[in-house]
Amino acid sequence: MDYTYAIDLDDFVDDFTDCKTGECRVNVLPILFQISQVITESEDLPSSLAIILKVMQQRMRIVRGTVSLYDRETGKIFIHESFGMTDEQKARGIYQPGEGITGKVVETGKAIIVPELRDSPSFLNRTQARTDGTDLSFSFFCVPILHGKKVLGTISAERVYANRRLLKQDVELMATIASMIAPAVELYLLENIDKVRLENENRRLSNALKQRFKPTNIIGNSKPMQEVYELIHKVAATKATVLVLGESGVGKELVANAIHYNSATADGPFIKFNCAALPESIVESELFGHEKGSFTGAAAMRKGRFELADGGTIFLDEVGELSLPMQAKLLRVLQEKTFERVGGARPVKVDLRIIAATNRDLPDMVEKGTFREDLYYRLNVFPITIPPLRERGSDVILLADHFVAHYAEESGREAKRISTPALNMLMAYHWPGNVRELENVIERSVILSEDGVIHGYNLPPSLQTSVESGTTFGCGLEAKLNAVEYEMIVEALKTHAGNITEAARELGLTRRILGLRMEKYGLDYRPFRKK
Repeated sequence: MDYTYAIDLDDFVDDFTDCKTGECRVNVLPILFQISQVITESEDLPSSLAIILKVMQQRMRIVRGTVSLYDRETGKIFIHESFGMTDEQKARGIYQPGEGITGKVVETGKAIIVPELRDSPSFLNRTQARTDGTDLSFSFFCVPILHGKKVLGTISAERVYANRRLLKQDVELMATIASMIAPAVELYLLENIDKVRLENENRRLSNALKQRFKPTNIIGNSKPMQEVYELIHKVAATKATVLVLGESGVGKELVANAIHYNSATADGPFIKFNCAALPESIVESELFGHEKGSFTGAAAMRKGRFELADGGTIFLDEVGELSLPMQAKLLRVLQEKTFERVGGARPVKVDLRIIAATNRDLPDMVEKGTFREDLYYRLNVFPITIPPLRERGSDVILLADHFVAHYAEESGREAKRISTPALNMLMAYHWPGNVRELENVIERSVILSEDGVIHGYNLPPSLQTSVESGTTFGCGLEAKLNAVEYEMIVEALKTHAGNITEAARELGLTRRILGLRMEKYGLDYRPFRKK
């Protein structure tokens, strides 16, 4: 029979001073006053709980007591302080609203008394503090910690009660204490549980945002590129002038694209101009435009790149190649955002962002007098240095796979993947031409591949100097045949997870012959076995 029942505390008006039971509760009144003083002076929950647990254990002869708190955001009820149980048992005392006696008290906001634990199917013994079953004769009560109509947690206790009247008195006493500490509990939850949770959530969202922001036009997840993405993310929201630096072929134009298309003026024009692509005599006309009749062949007024970029972004690639006179004209645009067309006298005002890029050492050029110092400082408002491919680690593989898919589709080839030895060659190479060189290498290899796989021998000779074993095959015919044989053996072992019999069958060899060839190249089947 289940003796568990909910109690309306207003129905209990028993006097704490009734000592006929042999356990007088009048001696706890000074303790209540002490708790009240602690709360009034500091609302310090730890100090209040220390007194409460001492009262429960020493004055009320409670065998096992707990103070549980309710985290409304996570929906978890957890034991905050306790006595009579180990840390392991305490850690197991986690409930959801409505789960077990503690969960029901949190759900209903009403106290629950269990005269004997063995008669209550709602008692879960989740903490496993009663493994031998001897404590199941104990009475158990649990009261809510209420502030207004909000349940903040519970106080629960266990002991043997021979007198039902004393049990009710203790429930009333704990309910009184719970109401006294409720403001301190709410403050504690706000300053500790909620604050920590919110800080963790803010940190999680911030980290997620950093991870999520990655320009769709740039491939790479290496740490150096993550730092570049963070800079792009920060500067894109502004109209600051950006100077993109890096070796030839690293993808400076892609960074300029990413900045523009993640900015507030992404719907505006994005105009590109290579400062080294045209003779100096026509660079001025290309950048600033010209009026009709300003020179031979100027049959009509023509807008320049700066005017076309009004309301958006202009990207000046190879800015280090501009002549000193053109540098002076560019400086004026940076300072005043105005210019005149060639042959014109009326100033043209533009509203745009300037992104410049170069692979030159501009500070060195300033020192040598080939680049204006004032222009350098105007351009160098927000520098972004793109790391060379050799410093980007596994990005080489990501880029290679991307280019394989792209050029396989473009050329109608069946190339689907890159063999392990070929990948090792790609990773070992120093890539002086950076991403541009890698793209050209993969395009060539896709054209040469015949079986859907890009092998090491499909790569240019400059990459075929070594393989994963460290063996240098050289450049003669015999060396090239050895390189091909080595790669075919590695691929077969990889395909069959180190099974020599199956690998030999695929290669058309006997197990013994394959073993001899493996010994020749220092290959071991064990690293190829799947873990």
